[in-house]
Amino acid sequence: MNNTLSPASDSIFRRPLLLIHLLIFALPFLVLISGPAVGLCSFAFLLTALLSWRASRVALMAEWPRLPQLRWVLLAFVLNLALPLATFLVGSGLRLRDLEKPIRVLAAASVMLTVLVYRPSRKALWWGLIAGAFAGAIFAAYQRWGMGMDRPGGLINSITFGDIVLCMGLMCMAGALDFKGRQQLWPALGALAGLIGSIATGTRGGWFAVAIAAVVFVKYGHVLRGRFRKGLVVLAVLLLGASWFVPQTGARARIEQGISDVRNYLDGGNTYTSVGVRFEMWTTASLLIEQHPWRGAGAAQVKAEMKQLVEQGKVPAFVLEFEHFHNDILQVLVYGGVLGLLTWLLTVLTPFLFFRRILNDPASAAAQAPALAGMLLVLSYFSFGLTEVIFWSVHSTMFYALMLFLLIGLCLTAQPSTPKDTA
Repeated sequence: MNNTLSPASDSIFRRPLLLIHLLIFALPFLVLISGPAVGLCSFAFLLTALLSWRASRVALMAEWPRLPQLRWVLLAFVLNLALPLATFLVGSGLRLRDLEKPIRVLAAASVMLTVLVYRPSRKALWWGLIAGAFAGAIFAAYQRWGMGMDRPGGLINSITFGDIVLCMGLMCMAGALDFKGRQQLWPALGALAGLIGSIATGTRGGWFAVAIAAVVFVKYGHVLRGRFRKGLVVLAVLLLGASWFVPQTGARARIEQGISDVRNYLDGGNTYTSVGVRFEMWTTASLLIEQHPWRGAGAAQVKAEMKQLVEQGKVPAFVLEFEHFHNDILQVLVYGGVLGLLTWLLTVLTPFLFFRRILNDPASAAAQAPALAGMLLVLSYFSFGLTEVIFWSVHSTMFYALMLFLLIGLCLTAQPSTPKDTA
């Protein structure tokens, strides 16, 4: 819900508002088809918040006493930076470049400030997600069936590509709440495009997100309001199931390969397979965690300890070829210990509770669409991290942070008790 500005402020903010809408649209639209897009969008949001700092501060202070959950979200991202910064200052093996990601993630809060000041229409986000899902699906489909690539991934890793395009498709379902009549067809097509793009990449881990999303839609089925939107959820599940019976999708072959990999691993056969590698990396991570459960370790120390485990015959030599442990929780435990895990979990749990509160509040009906999208974003990323380190790359991490704070901002501006002339 956009609030009406005074005539003076309207003349000041009208032109920047168009650029803000374009920027919001560009973030999901370009994330899969342009390498530097996420970084440029992040910088643009930060610059906008700095240029309108006085209005940003006033807008934030207006929201501060009203939503305790917002303070917990911001505190979680502050702690996410504070812990590695303290580790770096005491000289515990952390490199200066290891601070880049938590700094940029915290700076993503500038998206929320920008939304609070300019109060853009959230249709810009929904159209950006629809266009981004289409672009990702077309890119992956062309690489898969046009170029003959077995595991297409656009400009990034195939797993990350498949996870992000699927996540955008799921958020399109939430965006359908803001469309009426025949226009509901567009977010429906965006959701289907996200599923097709994920199937084209051959990513299996993302299917956990579909199962979790189905549970969310069942839990908050009253929010969907209408047969069309509920039918869209059913259609998405049916499409995913139908991919099993279409050989060209490769879905059945991927599942059968996974089952075969598990059997080989349990029978003591070849472990250098997609699933076998994950099992060995998880075993390696558990052995490393036992050596330093509380404080974690730096990259150099972890590599040295992995070499020792290989020399002792506890893990196979190929574990040294991989840069991460194919599981976000284990990854954080190895490098950050229990304290690192707690701070990272807060960046997932506090936003989840923020969005859940809005969905459970009848007075916040106007904010249900961005709140539902935010919950799907958080749960999708968490489920992706069960078999992959989705927070490993800056690209995927920044997309999570930017989208998270964007959706939080849209939730706040839709609240009925928000002051009408914050800017």
